Amino acid sequence: MEKSKVLVVGGTGYLGRRIVSASLSQGHPTYVLQRPEIGLDIDKLQMLLAFKKQGAHLVEGSFSDLESLVRAVMLVDVVICPISGVHIRSHNILLQLQLVEAIKRAGNIKRFLPSEFGLDPPRMGHALELGRVTFDDKMVVRKAIQDAKIPFTYVCGAGVAGYFAGNLSQMGTLVPPKEKVLIYGDGNAKVSIVDEDDIAAYTIKTIDDPRTLNKTVYLRPPENELSQKQLVEMWENLIGKKLEHISISEEDFLASMKGMDYAGQVGAGHFYHMFYEGALTNFEIGEEGEEASKLYPEVKYTRMNEYLKIYV
Repeated sequence: MEKSKVLVVGGTGYLGRRIVSASLSQGHPTYVLQRPEIGLDIDKLQMLLAFKKQGAHLVEGSFSDLESLVRAVMLVDVVICPISGVHIRSHNILLQLQLVEAIKRAGNIKRFLPSEFGLDPPRMGHALELGRVTFDDKMVVRKAIQDAKIPFTYVCGAGVAGYFAGNLSQMGTLVPPKEKVLIYGDGNAKVSIVDEDDIAAYTIKTIDDPRTLNKTVYLRPPENELSQKQLVEMWENLIGKKLEHISISEEDFLASMKGMDYAGQVGAGHFYHMFYEGALTNFEIGEEGEEASKLYPEVKYTRMNEYLKIYV
């Protein structure tokens, strides 16, 4: 079967650059939106040019110019938009409404994958007030997609390893603690943690798969469904040393959020749902969804005991 042509919108971002690479490596004709808003950001431009050297096509377009988006969309079969929804970086989820309108006007797209990848928004109606903006915005985009009858796949359900594994799920740092580790509650809530390159590989696998059409694909590879205590134990075994474990109760964690800035409170809200409620894993996947590692056993996903070795 001929491989679908793919447009990645947000291709220089944290997940976006990996999705571009995965699309190229899996043999898809790959287009990357080059937005004039990058201005003098030389790192982004050089990344785009590197993709071009690897065989990607750069296509100009802007969220502020609907017709340019329509022209870009007309070139491909599938649109993937891993645009940032993380407040510590940037929160641009609702920009996708312009992209939905462009896809609707173009009328040629056989699959749209919007920015998802984390907690499943329909399951987060109870979310803490400050953190819920991410889920509310994603639900607005989902409604627009479904109202426009655009074929979709939602890829979600993982904590990305760079933010949740290497730091042993500590807030405010990206590297492991040396002496003391903060444990959320009893540390036994299960969290799915997935390497970013594996997220990208699974994402690209879905786009030509009829099993994932108009479904949610959850990133829950079984060996990477870990409690925080299991993750810490992996690290302690690697370094041959026990850290001091300091448990923080649910009440104390919620109280600690009050002194944070807005972005910190939003992020902490997501930590709360993941590590106190187990919101990434505390449900069975029903008929509306599929699990990525079951669909694509050929993806040899990175286990976290291997992932952590680079931090030693």
